[in-house]
Amino acid sequence: MKKEIIRLREVMKDHGIDGYLVPTTDFHGSEYVNDYFKCRRYLSQFTGSNGTLLITQDEALLWTDSRYFVQAPKQLEGTGISMMKCQTPGVPEIPEYLPMIANEDFVLGFDGRVVSYNDGVKYASACKVRHDVDLVDLIWEDRPAISPSKIYCLSETLTGESYTSKLQRLQNCLRDESLDYHLIPCLEEIAWLFNLRGEDVKYTPVFFAFALITPDSAKLYVLDPDFEGLTGVTTLPYLQIFDDLKSLKQGKCLVSKRIVSYTLMEAIPDDVEIIDGPSPVELMKAQKNKVEIEGTKKAQMLDGAAMTNFIYWLKHNVASGEVSATELSACDKLESYRKANPALLDLSFETMAGYGVNGASIHYDTMMGDPCPLLQSGFLLVDSGGQYMDEEASICGTTDVTRTISLGPLTKEMKEHYTIVLRAYLALAHAEFDASQAGETLDKIAKDVAAEAGPVYSYDTGHGVGHLLSVHEGPRMIGRTDKPMLPGMIVSNEPGIYIDGSHGIRIENELLVTDLGDGHRGFEQISWIPMDRAAILPEKMTAEEIDWLNDYHREVYEKIAPLLDEPVRQWLKEETATITA
Repeated sequence: MKKEIIRLREVMKDHGIDGYLVPTTDFHGSEYVNDYFKCRRYLSQFTGSNGTLLITQDEALLWTDSRYFVQAPKQLEGTGISMMKCQTPGVPEIPEYLPMIANEDFVLGFDGRVVSYNDGVKYASACKVRHDVDLVDLIWEDRPAISPSKIYCLSETLTGESYTSKLQRLQNCLRDESLDYHLIPCLEEIAWLFNLRGEDVKYTPVFFAFALITPDSAKLYVLDPDFEGLTGVTTLPYLQIFDDLKSLKQGKCLVSKRIVSYTLMEAIPDDVEIIDGPSPVELMKAQKNKVEIEGTKKAQMLDGAAMTNFIYWLKHNVASGEVSATELSACDKLESYRKANPALLDLSFETMAGYGVNGASIHYDTMMGDPCPLLQSGFLLVDSGGQYMDEEASICGTTDVTRTISLGPLTKEMKEHYTIVLRAYLALAHAEFDASQAGETLDKIAKDVAAEAGPVYSYDTGHGVGHLLSVHEGPRMIGRTDKPMLPGMIVSNEPGIYIDGSHGIRIENELLVTDLGDGHRGFEQISWIPMDRAAILPEKMTAEEIDWLNDYHREVYEKIAPLLDEPVRQWLKEETATITA
């Protein structure tokens, strides 16, 4: 048993707490968090981006999703913590599990500032709760401090719309719905609304803040003490939001109970009517304007060049055996290609590179265990992205791409699986759909093709991507959702096949939702990186699929070749040459 779990149990006894819950988020419901908020990782050593830990005196359990079903057991080995597979038949979720272990005197503790209101209500319905205790803080002696970054402004040449215009649009929505207040805890929504960015969360250029908007005013609560503020916006200290909410007068307040913290909601007076729902900003942000789209396309070209240089390096150095490399050194090499362009601000998430059997772990953590050497055979799966900004060149955007790269001989099954994933990708990328059709319908298009290889991947085929913001953006896009796709949205397309103990294959590009007229919509591909020619079986593809692939490769060469040195350019010409059945 980890010593941290033992110490936590001791302080649980001191506070009369029978069970303690530790999620993976911050005061804002964020997916990726500042080091200060990595309590679950500190207690469990599990590094995945999603997971909730429940500790009692008798057991320790970690709930996580299918992306980490391979990784989690490895990292939890020897900790005394057992994995619980979310959304798996026969495995109860936490609100269902609590009544199984809780008697009438059982007390569940959690830091209500990092537990969503919806989740907190579920826990409170199952047992007694205390939401005022951050017990991890009592035992984490060298806990990282929060040092606020400097908030900076994005010009209208990069955003395409002033913050005053965005704020006016939001306030008009509040007036139309007769709403008196709108509480925004989501960092990405605040950053987009006010055209501001920061560096408080690694890989995501946001800053710690809350926003309280009325039809006639706007308050921004920030942690950066040197922020000079915005005209027409009242700037206040970050944590003052908790006190200010207590003094709200009777009225209607729009807030998402799915995102807002339990403690923040508890601060709102009872005579304020809560209107539960997503912020209008979520949809406003998801539909990119022309300037955001063009800035993203330029960022994608830079990213495509970096990825192409990386693939060339793998093929001509590692695959030949001239250079020894590991998964970790490959990540560093890819980062160096991205950093070669001064427009790169940061990566958009920690690069994931899984070689061979490690590629079968959907969100493989390359930092886990000893660096795995790359051999001259099989596949290397690399999921990566960058944050780009260059005002002079009007470059601004977030990228998220995946390529599976052959490093030598492949088995027939590997080639068949790669070809199936490519076909699944192409089927979705060229789908045309009715304006009323939701992401669930589109998800099925890719999964129906992937099913030819056996059990289908369990994650959603696509997610939204922000504009110099989070690499995962709501509303949920291509997957379990009833929300339609709207023109201007940028989404990922990332089908895959994962064979435990053998290999994993995923292809991911970003797509722009476009209006085709007559109530129909489609996708425009905006990521330009070659597919792996050596892994494709043209005889397993239809004539239409081959035409789609050749069209894509022509565009890759046209856009990326001018950004490459001559040897890489010549290789790309060969790699994107016409394929025939």
